[in-house]
Amino acid sequence: MQTGWVTTAGREGSTGLRYGWTTGACATAATTAAYTALLTGDFPDPVTVDLPNGKHPSFALATELIEDGAASAGIVKDAGDDPDVTHGALVSARVTHGAAGTGVTFRAGAGVGTVTKPGLPLPVGEPAINPMPRQFIREHVEAVAARHGGTGDLVVEISVQNGEELARRTWNPRLGILGGLSILGTTGVVVPYSCSSWIDSIRRGIDVARAAGHRHVAGCTGSTSERVVSELHGLPEDALLDMGDFAGAVLKYLRRHPVPRLTIAGGIGKLAKLADGHLDLHSARSQVSPDALATMVRDAGGSLELVEGVRGANTALDALQQCQAVGLPLGDLVATGARDTALGVLRGAPVEVDVVVIDRSGTVVGRA
Repeated sequence: MQTGWVTTAGREGSTGLRYGWTTGACATAATTAAYTALLTGDFPDPVTVDLPNGKHPSFALATELIEDGAASAGIVKDAGDDPDVTHGALVSARVTHGAAGTGVTFRAGAGVGTVTKPGLPLPVGEPAINPMPRQFIREHVEAVAARHGGTGDLVVEISVQNGEELARRTWNPRLGILGGLSILGTTGVVVPYSCSSWIDSIRRGIDVARAAGHRHVAGCTGSTSERVVSELHGLPEDALLDMGDFAGAVLKYLRRHPVPRLTIAGGIGKLAKLADGHLDLHSARSQVSPDALATMVRDAGGSLELVEGVRGANTALDALQQCQAVGLPLGDLVATGARDTALGVLRGAPVEVDVVVIDRSGTVVGRA
């Protein structure tokens, strides 16, 4: 079965792409169905939940089970048109009555991680079910209890099928969330290509680094730049931020939550875009400007022939190679421009910035 919904706001207005639902929304719906069955013997199918901003999606149940003193329900996550790692995952809730006065107690089932490092919005030892999904679940447990004469004292165990394997494709191991995925979501809605979970992971990565007392972190565009920075500075894994294309997310969060030193590392193409003032480095949202590179070369005293060669370059790497052939340090110029952009975003926050530019092989071709 696939999830469905009754809301008519199923598509994002500017793109026509289909919204999806977070793991937190799915866990809330599964808990609502399971608790209803625990109290009444019947599963609501589909089960409707109330989310912020007037959304009331309904979810078809993929699994249901009543056993002695427990009820379980599962929902297949539909992430809409977003390339979400958990799209199609089975999110399940198993509920049992809790001791009087204990309210809702959360447990991590198979495929849901446990927090092992400080700095996250949950204490060490807690299931990785984030605060907003916990709030959604508590509110729906209270509503079900009010409708069907329950106490609202409930043990809720959330599971995600194959969650431990899926978590290896996320930030969780680096953040110290071990054993599986996090149950996420602030509104319950997945906006296609908003990359909100990646940006949230960047923020949590900074929080964990700060809590660990690290005074130097690195924002890296990929695994090669991460390896280079590790070799240059010997930084531990939890000081390495998998920045990807989201330089702006790193810089804006560090502006509010500073760390004394930041290294930005990446390929010359992405960092040329940062030098040109772009904070989102994805190829669909920003492009390398040959004119900007040509201006750098001109201002550095490059010959007219070189300036025009760079202006006509196919890629930033092509421009770099032209400059290397005549001894002009385009990599250093790009690094300096990227650093200037970063300092502008930081707006005087107490963060020392250095930039490392690499080529595709991982060779350092520029620093500032």
